[in-house]
Amino acid sequence: MGKKTESKVLAQNKKASHDYFIEETFECGLVLTGTEIKSIRMGKANIADSFATIRNGEAFVHNMHISPFEQGNRHNPTDPTRTRKLLLKKAQINTLFGSIKQQGYTLVPLKIYVRNGYAKLLLGLGKGKKQYDKRDAAAKRDANRDIQRALREKQKVAR
Repeated sequence: MGKKTESKVLAQNKKASHDYFIEETFECGLVLTGTEIKSIRMGKANIADSFATIRNGEAFVHNMHISPFEQGNRHNPTDPTRTRKLLLKKAQINTLFGSIKQQGYTLVPLKIYVRNGYAKLLLGLGKGKKQYDKRDAAAKRDANRDIQRALREKQKVAR
């Protein structure tokens, strides 16, 4: 029997693509304690205000909120926004460290999902957008929406 590679997105940072140009993504594991994995599987995780850093050759995610498991026991973590370690290969950490030393680059968590029974975090290397970049992206999105609407109406008339 082969391995299951099915993954289900449990938390997503929708503001990341609005605030950053995501240039590269990395999949990394999470070091969790107690019943945190049960809370993640129930969808009780939030990565909206979180960010990642690299310290002493190790990657960490900050401000990621995982609610305590309601049917938990004494092994429930007490701090839902504690700093959690990320599992990456040394070469990936070195690549990320070199990239974030450049001006304007940051590590942004994009998604949390479970793959093969393990919680994974999709980490994006992003460069911050300026206000005019955000307005330009919104204008392009609106223009594409208008074009698609006009094409649909034209196809309805042709029938």
